[in-house]
Amino acid sequence: MATIAFIGSGNIGQAIAQRAIAVGHSVVMSNSRGPKTLAGLVGALGARARASTATAAAEAADIVVVAIPFRSFKQVPVEPLAGKIVIDPSNYYAPRDGHVAELDDGTTTSSEMLASHLTTSKVVKAFNTIIAGQIVEQATPTGTPHRRALPIAGDDAAAKRVVTKLIDEIGFDVVDAGPLAEGQRFDPMAAWGPILDAKGLRRSLALG
Repeated sequence: MATIAFIGSGNIGQAIAQRAIAVGHSVVMSNSRGPKTLAGLVGALGARARASTATAAAEAADIVVVAIPFRSFKQVPVEPLAGKIVIDPSNYYAPRDGHVAELDDGTTTSSEMLASHLTTSKVVKAFNTIIAGQIVEQATPTGTPHRRALPIAGDDAAAKRVVTKLIDEIGFDVVDAGPLAEGQRFDPMAAWGPILDAKGLRRSLALG
């Protein structure tokens, strides 16, 4: 089983962590305020969870979830994430993050900007199309008819296979939307759209 680190321990991070623990993984939680502020959360998550600094969490992990507002992406430590798979569940939201010209005009995507910051990591866009509570409430076993599907995008095929396996374990089917640039298909806030199974999601994303 994997060790999954969370840089950012808000609602989305907590929900993914809860499901990851439920299927046997260990988690390391971190935030910008320090490990002591996460004592209550770690206690609630149980024995497979612990708190640490963002740097130490990243160093200990097999997979890292960067669950912070997009505006803070440059604060993510680079060196501890070298060679690691980084899941990006964030959405660019100008009223919160401030306007970014190249995102507003479609020149690039928020995940590509994170990847440009984490040049030695393997960034995969995932979990940005689902409300945090639904990660827990709507998870179902593999093979469930019309199981909810989540899209992913990324430039590293091996990293996407790892993330696909994790999402399947957590409780959802996966639709691969292609390279990281294709994350714009389900970014930004319109991502929180209808609940679809894999066939419906492929159709929605015009993937055939």
